[in-house]
Amino acid sequence: MNPSTSAIATAAPSRASLAAAVLRVTSGNCLEQFDFFLFGFYATYISKVFFPAGSEFVSLMLTFAVFGAGFLMRPLGAIFLGAYIDEVGRRKGLIVTLSIMASGTILIACVPGYATIGLVAPVLVLIGRLLQGFSAGAELGGVSVYLSEIATPGRKGFYTSWQSASQQVAIVAAAALGYALNSSMTARDIGAWGWRIPFFIGCAIVPLLFVLRRSLQETEAFKARVHHPAAPEVFRTLLRNWKLVLAGMLLVAMTTTTFYLITVYTPTFGKAVLKLTTADSLMVTLCVGISNFVWLPIGGAISDRVGRRPLLIGITVLAICTSYPALAWLAAAPSFGRMLIVLLWLSFFFGMYNGAMQAALTEVMPVNIRVAGFSLAFSLATAVFGGFTPAISTYLIEVTGDKAAPGYWLTFAAVCGLGATLVLYRRLAGQPSPEKCRGTAARK
Repeated sequence: MNPSTSAIATAAPSRASLAAAVLRVTSGNCLEQFDFFLFGFYATYISKVFFPAGSEFVSLMLTFAVFGAGFLMRPLGAIFLGAYIDEVGRRKGLIVTLSIMASGTILIACVPGYATIGLVAPVLVLIGRLLQGFSAGAELGGVSVYLSEIATPGRKGFYTSWQSASQQVAIVAAAALGYALNSSMTARDIGAWGWRIPFFIGCAIVPLLFVLRRSLQETEAFKARVHHPAAPEVFRTLLRNWKLVLAGMLLVAMTTTTFYLITVYTPTFGKAVLKLTTADSLMVTLCVGISNFVWLPIGGAISDRVGRRPLLIGITVLAICTSYPALAWLAAAPSFGRMLIVLLWLSFFFGMYNGAMQAALTEVMPVNIRVAGFSLAFSLATAVFGGFTPAISTYLIEVTGDKAAPGYWLTFAAVCGLGATLVLYRRLAGQPSPEKCRGTAARK
């Protein structure tokens, strides 16, 4: 057989196998995140069922506090589950994270309301959220690292962007389902029991998640490593690299704050703050999910061509200059059209920045703690910034009386992202840029 013909014959199945692996790992992540985001989407209904209080503000704040508590578990999940994945492999670790997430989701879906079992109800909901948060602490890092390790030369940004892009499918599905429920049921019925339907659907897809995860193959990069560090070694290495993890956390701040502002908080912001209809808010959320899905791989691909640093700096500067003015313009005359324009503008920030950021974070982490380091930086950012974005936004609006106040929080997160980019790439100055090296190799 002609050698070139043989090479082509083996390359084709390899590409098909690679595409299938990307689909399997991101589909599992997509379906898992669908369950995770539902809590934020239906916060106003959950607050009345599990956290009845004297005022709507207090009830909603209690709900968002429980939502945020799940994010406080993420750093623990990142450390312990991340170390486990670095030791035993990506495939086995991702099956474990899925099992824990499924347990939390089923618990939340089945817990009776406060009126039925009293204080036990919110306690069980909190436990469900903590299980979800512990799992998610290593889930995103595990998927991102898996994608980075199977990426073809010069395309790591494009490949890793599909981790976050798959979440946007979950956002679109959850928003579309919410829109359908809002159109076919009364507000009274949704508040009484209809909000549970998406959670039960999430439970029903758990078996599919396991099928997808069990069919994954371990990455060649992991199998090629001679030494797989045990958990204590991972912990010590994380401690030695605490400055790097902290810089990574600030790098992620822009991503996680923008994401939870334009997706999870949008239905509440539109309904409770801007006084728009639930249908309008859910439709905007659906459009944002589609927009995110489009911009993420574009951002990743552009960063493969021009480098991570220029794109990260450009987007953070743009966010600093326009986030608050855009939200102030929306708050001045709330309407479906204005809300759609502003949220799509913020979606552009998120997609372009995150498309580059995920690859950058996998590249700066030492290889022996790649999952644990990525997961811990991402989880800390989510715990400190993103997870509490709905609660902080609600609080800022309440104390300032300014409906555009979430723009202050987003601007601060962008400043953190800009500072982290400058620090990390100053640290890497003089070293070959990973993505540029891979791109050169690919062209040769």
